[in-house]
Amino acid sequence: MKSKLPISYVLIALSIIFFILQNISKSLFGDDLLLRYGAKINQFILNGQIWRFLTAAFLHGSIVHLSFNMYALYIIGPSLERKYGSTSFILLFFIGAIFGNIFSFLCSSYVSLGSSTAIFGLIAAQGVYIYKNRHLLGSAAKPLLTNVLFVIAVNLLLGLSPGIDNWGHMGGLAGGFLYAWFAGPSFGVSENLFGENVIIRENKKIFLVTALILAAASGLVGLGYLLS
Repeated sequence: MKSKLPISYVLIALSIIFFILQNISKSLFGDDLLLRYGAKINQFILNGQIWRFLTAAFLHGSIVHLSFNMYALYIIGPSLERKYGSTSFILLFFIGAIFGNIFSFLCSSYVSLGSSTAIFGLIAAQGVYIYKNRHLLGSAAKPLLTNVLFVIAVNLLLGLSPGIDNWGHMGGLAGGFLYAWFAGPSFGVSENLFGENVIIRENKKIFLVTALILAAASGLVGLGYLLS
């Protein structure tokens, strides 16, 4: 039986395809039409184009921008996906992207794009997973969690550089943390004869938490409309 292709690789492939289309658009029309119609651009969001909170995560400004984000997704995505399962992982990715772009919408007037919003959500989820299962990870838990916090701190410091949307990064962290804390998987003991350690995922909780987080996201967007 063939193994299932990780969703992480599908997301990477989609981002690469969109980047190619962005460059084809610039070559044919002298304008990046995907960026124009898909990036986080506040004035268009205020006109009702709310899909930009998600589509911006699949667009990139340069080959360096794309490469950095896709490498990060390649490194962290598959292992996290195995813990979360495909459905929960894609929800986590989307929530990180949406929350990141909502924070950017609320706090920054600049055009923003890139999957780093979602990737920061994945990093937050990795940290939550380690913390919640620290009793089973034993002595490995502390250095693993320290490494996650170090990666977050370094990338937030790098995000202070001009042209980087740190509000998007912080929003991605917030979205990923909320989802992982309330709906993330945990280790438990199976009820079979051998009492093996297994990863427990509660599907009802996953969809309930997703609905509540998206409702909170809608409230934040509404706040942005009121304050504009």
